[in-house]
Amino acid sequence: MANRYERIHQILSESFKPVALEIIDESAKHASHAARNGVAGGETHYHVTMVSAALAGQSRLGRSRAVHEALDAEFKSGLHALSLKLRTPEEAA
Repeated sequence: MANRYERIHQILSESFKPVALEIIDESAKHASHAARNGVAGGETHYHVTMVSAALAGQSRLGRSRAVHEALDAEFKSGLHALSLKLRTPEEAA
């Protein structure tokens, strides 16, 4: 079974066809937070930077919602926080 990083990468790649995708596991920065919530082993907090034409025409909130919807199963299985930097190729240039 793939780890959460790999699943997030696969889901975002398939859903948004990004030209750039960086995913950073920041769970270690929040280890005590995860422990308080009964989540062991990390894989709870991530930072995602993604550049995709699929984001064009969406507000910042709309982009965030789209990513959260795509990752709904991950949130239901222990993903706690996601920091997002979402841009179109034109915005990233």
